[in-house]
Amino acid sequence: MNRVNSVGVESGAWVCFDPPDFRGQRFILERGNYPDFFHWNAHNDHMGSRRPVGMHGEHFCLEIFEGCNFTGQCLELQDDCPFLQSRGWTDCVNAVKVYGDGAWDLYEEPNYHGRMYLVERGDFRSFADWEAHSARVQSLRSVVNFF
Repeated sequence: MNRVNSVGVESGAWVCFDPPDFRGQRFILERGNYPDFFHWNAHNDHMGSRRPVGMHGEHFCLEIFEGCNFTGQCLELQDDCPFLQSRGWTDCVNAVKVYGDGAWDLYEEPNYHGRMYLVERGDFRSFADWEAHSARVQSLRSVVNFF
């Protein structure tokens, strides 16, 4: 089944993808009801693959870097940030380190809008590692998952 008209998430958070191979257009569904695909910011009713998002441990954070391979200016975040420029950051994030068992959504536009990319625990040396089209990131937030 790859067409979905509505979704109810009883617990946890799920990263869902349009195609069946965990690539392409992605969106996060957290606890709640989604009566149609517009409510989960999808462009159509296709949901070809999905998986649970990693759970947060007691300590989780993320470091963003101005340059590839963890070079240049660095900023550590433990809380959501609706506008990175308000913290003195440019709109370029070329590398990311995610600590703990958490996951973070990176958005191309302020206030959690635009293309969204999910990064989970690990090192991302370049924006290509999280399958972004560019290094543009203007807001980010943690994905909370309780199972």
